[in-house]
Amino acid sequence: MSKKNKITRRDFINGTLMAAGAYMLPFGCTSDAVLAALEPSYYPPALTGLRGSQPGSNIHAHSRAWGNKSDWGPTTNLKEEYDLIVVGGGISGLSAAYFFQKEHGKDKKVLILDNHDDFGGHARRNEHMINGDLRLTNGGSQTFVSPHARSELVLTLLKEIGIDLDQFKTAYDVNFYKRNKLGAITYFNKQMFGEDKVVKHPYCNYPWWVEGLPRPEISHEEAVQQAPLSEKGKEQLLRVLNGGLHVLDVPREELEDYIYSRSYFDYLKTNLRVDDPGVLEMARTSCSDWAGGGADVLSIGEAIDCGALGFDPVPTWKDLMGEEAFQTEVREHGNLFAEEDPYIHHFPDGNATIARMLVKKMIPNVGTGDNAKEIVTSKFNYAELDKSSNVVQIRLNSTVVNVKHGSDPNSSSDVFVNYINDNTSYQVKAKGVVMACYNRMIPHIVSDLPKEQDAALRRSVKIPLQYTTVGLKNWRAIKEIEMGMAMSPGNMHQVVMMDFPVSMGGYEFTKTPNDPCAIQMIACPFGDFAGTPPIEQFREARYRMINLQLEDYENEVRAHLSGMLPKGLFEFDRDVESITVNRWAHGYVYSGSRLYDSDLRGMAKIGRQPFGRITIANIDSAPSSYAHAAIKQAWRAVKELG
Repeated sequence: MSKKNKITRRDFINGTLMAAGAYMLPFGCTSDAVLAALEPSYYPPALTGLRGSQPGSNIHAHSRAWGNKSDWGPTTNLKEEYDLIVVGGGISGLSAAYFFQKEHGKDKKVLILDNHDDFGGHARRNEHMINGDLRLTNGGSQTFVSPHARSELVLTLLKEIGIDLDQFKTAYDVNFYKRNKLGAITYFNKQMFGEDKVVKHPYCNYPWWVEGLPRPEISHEEAVQQAPLSEKGKEQLLRVLNGGLHVLDVPREELEDYIYSRSYFDYLKTNLRVDDPGVLEMARTSCSDWAGGGADVLSIGEAIDCGALGFDPVPTWKDLMGEEAFQTEVREHGNLFAEEDPYIHHFPDGNATIARMLVKKMIPNVGTGDNAKEIVTSKFNYAELDKSSNVVQIRLNSTVVNVKHGSDPNSSSDVFVNYINDNTSYQVKAKGVVMACYNRMIPHIVSDLPKEQDAALRRSVKIPLQYTTVGLKNWRAIKEIEMGMAMSPGNMHQVVMMDFPVSMGGYEFTKTPNDPCAIQMIACPFGDFAGTPPIEQFREARYRMINLQLEDYENEVRAHLSGMLPKGLFEFDRDVESITVNRWAHGYVYSGSRLYDSDLRGMAKIGRQPFGRITIANIDSAPSSYAHAAIKQAWRAVKELG
């Protein structure tokens, strides 16, 4: 990387140490001493390098879960008492704090504890400063999906915190891609396919959830001929593209049940006689983060849902369900591929704006702005988050390791919470606790749960995800290959895309190819061997992901972009300003399917039951990875506390 980018990486390291520097002092009775030690420049959204679950953020949790560690040395009682403690500072945890005050009064004291150095959970804000130009993007939770199909509870919360969803009708530049002649392409890399080649066709239908992204101008037949495959592989690829439900010898009345109980890869291999490694790799990676794993473990129905290789969701479902039933489905539940359900509700920093608005509502002095438009460019003052004078406090870099009632859970009025900050144990007390963290950790933290609930929570599984955001000084090379999105089979990042064209408040999306921009590189890592059960693949991929170093990711990004973009127009050391690798070892919640782990939804219902003065929220308890699900689970958890 260039000298400039090495400085960026050094800033990341300094940022981490800056946070740690606040810990190098003893705690007294409050957290104010720590706040006084914080560097004025402490601002996690601007940090680059390894982010997401940043290095060190899960050490204490893993020590508790993997090593059953219980001795954390002497525990300092901070003598802090709260009406509510929330474990987990993501959208669900922040919503729980908001709902609690709404239900019980704005004077109720709330403490939110989170192991990361930033709030928001997966709703993480990435900032890239490029020659003085601020480029925003999301480092995780992307978009508020299908708001028209959401409950009044969720929509009311958004309105109360200052979010007007109608603003996206003009904020989202639906003509951006067409105006700049950007479409969906495929990048075949030399390592797997023998040459670096770009074809202006995505082959799959994954890209069409991006509103305004044009369909390819070349036909399936022409695209297949351009693919760097053997003649046999080309024949098989065309067979897949021309396939569909019509090749299944199944009575129409039995078809819907059949497709959710049969493997997509079995369909490819048996019904369409596909065995070419390149075609199977294209199929396996054709869903990326939509399915949260490789398409090798999807049913045919799930493959249709996410537009996998060979399936166009909307016409397929219209044909199967009928137009009227399909329109009812869109109205009641949403369908991101349908024209009636545009995927436009994307803030410049993704759903981080929802998290930031929740924080601003509860801690007004954290930054400027009273609504989503005004807050987009607001730089929050993190020193405001944990002031003892706040009614709501957010304490970062604090891993909860023990939550226990003061007496019998059926009658106790107090709950004691122990957490680790800089390898030191502290204790605080509350009248109630909402566990809005990764649900699988809860049995390790709340050790006296009923056996059935304990066992159910241990079944909770999350899928590893990686959102790498790259700050570019210009996008002339991207314009040259006409890339709005690039499917990238055989690469770590299965998808590369221009960020969503949203301008809001004082923030303007990139205008011309000569301007700086941020791009998204999306990876949904899976196991080495197709067909391995999903949970085994998640475990393997997670281990591999967290053991890579920043240099490994930088080399991968370098190889990917340098192989895909035209030489001369793009030079990595010249044109890449910054890289932020958002690694989420525990990303989307995995809810199972009829093919694998079909009992997980039932386990989530058992696991989320209230336990004395302790209730459970987070997307895991839904189980669903959407932001509205996180909010609804927070409401349920607060209501269960009474």
